[in-house]
Amino acid sequence: MSWQPCAEIVERADPDRFLSAMTASEAGRAALFPLYAFNAEVAKAPWVTSEPGLAEIRLQWWRDAIGEIYAGAEPRRHEVVTPLAEVIGARNLPRFAFDALIDARAFDIYEAGHVGTAALDAYLAATSAGLMELAMRSTGGDAVDLARGTGWAQGAAGLMRALPVLWSSGRDPLPVPGGLDRQAVLAGKMPDAVAKVLRDLAGRALDRIAPVPRDLPEDAKAALRAAWQAPRILRTVQRDPSAIFGRLDVSEFRRRGGLLVRTLRGR
Repeated sequence: MSWQPCAEIVERADPDRFLSAMTASEAGRAALFPLYAFNAEVAKAPWVTSEPGLAEIRLQWWRDAIGEIYAGAEPRRHEVVTPLAEVIGARNLPRFAFDALIDARAFDIYEAGHVGTAALDAYLAATSAGLMELAMRSTGGDAVDLARGTGWAQGAAGLMRALPVLWSSGRDPLPVPGGLDRQAVLAGKMPDAVAKVLRDLAGRALDRIAPVPRDLPEDAKAALRAAWQAPRILRTVQRDPSAIFGRLDVSEFRRRGGLLVRTLRGR
C-alpha cells in the first residue's frame, strides 16, 4: 500500500515532522511517514473523545494491530497499519518502542499530572525519544543514543509549546513542587515554581542534543531534522520561561527557512 495517505495524515497533524520528512529521499519518506502517521494517530486517541473508556479502546486497537504485525499475521487493511508493517519488516524495528509509546499515551487520557520529574522524563523517553529512535533505525542510521537524546529534547520543547492549552484543558503535565497555581498560569502569569521547573527541563533537554556525525546517512539526518525547532525553543524558555505564553512560535518564513538552511548544510 502507498505511504502517501500517511504523508497526508502527518501534513495535517504534525507539520514540523512533515516538512522534515520531505527533506529525505523517496525511500526515506516511505520509511518515515508511516511511523509519523502511527504516532499522530496514537497521540490523538486521548483527545478525540471525552470518555476515558473509549480512548483506552482506541489505544488498545493500536496495541492489537502492532501485536498482530509482530506475530506474523496479515496486517490489517488500514492506511497506516499496512505501510507501517512493511517498514517494521524491512528494518526489523523493535516492538518495545511501539508498545512503550502507546502505553505512555494513556497518560494523556486523564487529568492527573506526572508524579515527579522521573515520571515526566519517562514519558518523554517513551514518546518523542522512542519515535526518534524508530525513525533513525528505519532510515538506516545506527546513532540510536543520538536519536533518543534529540527526540527527548524535541518532546520537551513540544510540551512547552503545548502547556497553556494543556493547562486550560485541566491537565497538569508539568510536575511542580507544591502544585500548580492554575489561576496564575491561566491569566498568563509565570509563578516562580513553574519557571524553575521549566528552566531545569530546558537545560536538561539542551544537554541531550549532541553533534551529528558527518558520515550519518542523509535520510537519518532527515529523521533527526524533525527536531530542528527544539534548540531555539529550549534556549528561549531557559532565558524567559514566560515565553511559553505565545512567544515561542515564529513566522512561517523563518520556520521554513531554518529547516532549509539545515538541509542545505547537511545539518
